Amino acid sequence: MATRHVYLVRHGAADPFGELTDVGQRQSELVGQRLAGLPIDVVWHSPLPRAVRSAQIVGTYLPNAAVREAAELVDHVPHVPDNAPPAWAAFFDGYGAEEAAEAERCADALADRFARPAETETHEVLITHAYPVAWLVRHALDAPPMRWLGLNCGNTALTVIEYRDGTAPTVLLYNDMGHLPTDLRWTGFGAAVRP
Repeated sequence: MATRHVYLVRHGAADPFGELTDVGQRQSELVGQRLAGLPIDVVWHSPLPRAVRSAQIVGTYLPNAAVREAAELVDHVPHVPDNAPPAWAAFFDGYGAEEAAEAERCADALADRFARPAETETHEVLITHAYPVAWLVRHALDAPPMRWLGLNCGNTALTVIEYRDGTAPTVLLYNDMGHLPTDLRWTGFGAAVRP
């Protein structure tokens, strides 16, 4: 039975203009080194500059893997809840029916392309953003759509999901930052105690 091995990586830390910082470049090098021992076939990336640059850096550690853009990996809100939890109400302020429909379309396209078994054994790296990673984890766990909220992931954190025919997806790792030294580990989402 063929397995599709999907290695989800959030891009490295970026500045307010969406370009990788020195920290983001170092994070990308370290996750590239971590992935170097795996039989990676392709590195897919979002079209946004921070993901493009992260993929280029990761690709230098995977010389046998193609590095390609996938529009489905772009940063987007995957689901707009009808009744957002109070802590998220301000985040969704201004989202109407049109935005909710676009969010659903983007989320469906992402899942249709990457959250399914492949015909042959594949090992694919997806360099994307926090929200698509959260959506794919939520999808793999068959959790309610609103559950993507709060599934934050660190810059260059590694999440691994396997897809096989006839069985539910397997989430092997989520938000693993073991390849990063302590000072490079965090999500970038709000102030909190760092583990």
